[in-house]
Amino acid sequence: MRIGIDVGGTNTDSVLIDGTQIVRKSKTTTTEDITNGVKNSLHAILPSEEKNLGVDAVMIGTTHFTNALLQKNGLATTAALRLCLPATQMLPPMVDWPKEMKESIKGYTYLVDGGFEFDGREISTIDKGQIRRAADDMANKGVEAIAISGIFSSVDPSQEQIAAQIIQEETPHIKISMSHEIGRVGVLERENATILNACLSTTSDSVVGAFKKAVEELNLGSALFLTQNDGTLMDADFATKYPVYSISSGPTNSMRGAAFLTGIQNAIVADVGGTSTDVGILRNGFPRESSIAVEIGGIRTNFRMPDVLSIALGGGSVVNTSPITIGPESVGLQLTQQSLLFGGSIRTATDMAAAAGLVNIGNKTLLSEISEEDIKSSLNLMNVMTEDVIDRLKFNADDIPVILVGGGHFLIGDDLTGASEVLRPKNGDIANAIGAAIAQVGGQSESVYSLAEMSRDEALSDATQEAKKRAMSAGANPKTLMVVDVEEIPLTYLPSNAIRIRVKVVGDIPEIS
Repeated sequence: MRIGIDVGGTNTDSVLIDGTQIVRKSKTTTTEDITNGVKNSLHAILPSEEKNLGVDAVMIGTTHFTNALLQKNGLATTAALRLCLPATQMLPPMVDWPKEMKESIKGYTYLVDGGFEFDGREISTIDKGQIRRAADDMANKGVEAIAISGIFSSVDPSQEQIAAQIIQEETPHIKISMSHEIGRVGVLERENATILNACLSTTSDSVVGAFKKAVEELNLGSALFLTQNDGTLMDADFATKYPVYSISSGPTNSMRGAAFLTGIQNAIVADVGGTSTDVGILRNGFPRESSIAVEIGGIRTNFRMPDVLSIALGGGSVVNTSPITIGPESVGLQLTQQSLLFGGSIRTATDMAAAAGLVNIGNKTLLSEISEEDIKSSLNLMNVMTEDVIDRLKFNADDIPVILVGGGHFLIGDDLTGASEVLRPKNGDIANAIGAAIAQVGGQSESVYSLAEMSRDEALSDATQEAKKRAMSAGANPKTLMVVDVEEIPLTYLPSNAIRIRVKVVGDIPEIS
């Protein structure tokens, strides 16, 4: 048996699953203290008299780390060490960061000798003395975490590893993140992703520690996993080291849950929540990943992020008239206090849906002043907003199945342009928690290879072995590993017949003895 928990902006959903059967589910309002909300979910899904049901694992999808970045709260004092000289001096680390974000982590930067060409040739030899001097300076400035990045370290990580060893010896208290383990090809975006991971290190210690304590307090004896933003899992220790992987895991959980509930592997999934609607695309049962740089809090990154578009459409979205507009303002958590249905004074999207008879909640007699024209126009606008996103995400011009999940799925109609069919699966309101509960452990590798030096098969084998290694590091059972996605992109602008290969591997959680 498994427990899946997903913390959203409005609700925290949880589910207890036995194989493919949903035993119990719960939806509670997200608390300001998210950790206590997770504890409440565990208690709701497992009453005190049922603590010995044999729960193998607890899977949690959390917004802790996203919120920490957006709110600039609890971030570690961070330094960036780049192995690059004499190259890249004109664009130092964090050059394009918002001022407030850089100031919140202090943002110390160090440029030292090192780096590689795309084919593994050294730009310059690493200088250990430079790194030791940098480490001493970091210690004097109170640095808590460091992000180490090197030019084309995804091709050859050896210099980053040497630098990390030196810093660990000189300043053992500093937490270390290395870019070759986190981001893709492209030094600035990869470096940015690594810095974000580093500055979250102190938050990850406290958050994951709190989750462990919550599970231990119930004496479940269960393994703890956190969901990743590629639709897979990572164990608690791995999550502590790589908190950035959990960012945007909520939408991917919903997509994986939608695939599980419908059996459809290729589709558009719209997760309609209380504040927004997240729309993504399923490819072979997993969320399609973005192929372009993704901004997090105004910072460009290139680590694996889902190809998800969000619109300001949710149950709490404020509806204005003359003309009809929806959002971006939302009553969010205050829906049951501020919307017309519940005696409030603010007209929301849920009010319009209830007035049209699409959902039976609240007191509909309070909606008598809403005109039929406003109802029709509002519902039509909700559909148009959704159709626009669907069109932007589709594989091609052909119609594609659309799966509606989330507590606000009733806001969107069944007649959508671009949809071959519209599905509303049973238990779709907790698809995010289900996605967390049924997820597998995953690992990815991405690197540039020169086919002048090795065959294509050798390059694929190397990338696959690295992906398997990372999946096992994240907690996957080695006996169950399988390749689910391979991407090859010839880099025609580089010499030596270069090719970029990305491999994704998944495996089951280890058997609980």
